[in-house]
Amino acid sequence: METYLNLMLIRFALIVGAVVVLALLAFAAALVLKRRGRLGEARHLAEPAARAALRAAARRFEAGPGSARRPGGRR
Repeated sequence: METYLNLMLIRFALIVGAVVVLALLAFAAALVLKRRGRLGEARHLAEPAARAALRAAARRFEAGPGSARRPGGRR
């Protein structure tokens, strides 16, 4: 049981570490774009994708847990 808990802790640490690294990379990219004066252009280009993702997430959330089925009728 202790080995399983250690593996789960290591897995959690790796996931958290990856999220932190991704956040730092996003911050660095935003900082570079801001310094070069291209942050507004990047926002303009990313806005349609962000809106589409939010619409898809809202549809999935509103549909409820029972509506998300895999092809073939299985969950």
